[in-house]
Amino acid sequence: MTVYRLKLGDTVEDTGTRRIGKAMGFEGPYVQVRPVGGGREWDARVDDLRPVTDADALRSAVAVANARSRGEWL
Repeated sequence: MTVYRLKLGDTVEDTGTRRIGKAMGFEGPYVQVRPVGGGREWDARVDDLRPVTDADALRSAVAVANARSRGEWL
């Protein structure tokens, strides 16, 4: 089995919050993750992050774009 090694810029899912974002930085035991469409970063535990498929990342980006076009904020 191959162990996933998180890198900056990877698109990941925070399984604790069920949110998808990009890994932006490391701070102690946490990773700062920013939503795919931009916005406020949050701290996630490395153990709670998993890589996402291209389809999952695209689905998240489309949801953000649709919400933005409706004047909503995710």
